[in-house]
Amino acid sequence: MAGKPWTSFLGLANRAGKIISGEELTVKEIQRGNAKLVILSEDASHNTEKKITDKAQFYGVPVRRIQDRFVLGQAIGKEARVVVAVNDAGFAGKLKTLIDGE
Repeated sequence: MAGKPWTSFLGLANRAGKIISGEELTVKEIQRGNAKLVILSEDASHNTEKKITDKAQFYGVPVRRIQDRFVLGQAIGKEARVVVAVNDAGFAGKLKTLIDGE
């Protein structure tokens, strides 16, 4: 995982059941008010990027960008993922700090 601290922490959040992955599920979590942080890959399609960022901005959910879908997928032990939503405030706060610290 290239030694990035946020990837290990995101994996922990996944094992704790505090994240949702995938575009449609993330949008639903944002609309329900459950999402505390959205992590979006830089290689997301323009339409996906616009949809996620517009929803997140409207509902006041912070968005953090990471380099690519493969790193994001590997962090949660799955195939490539373009977007994940973190549903726990504690995990979201720590992940923001770790991602911003890079």
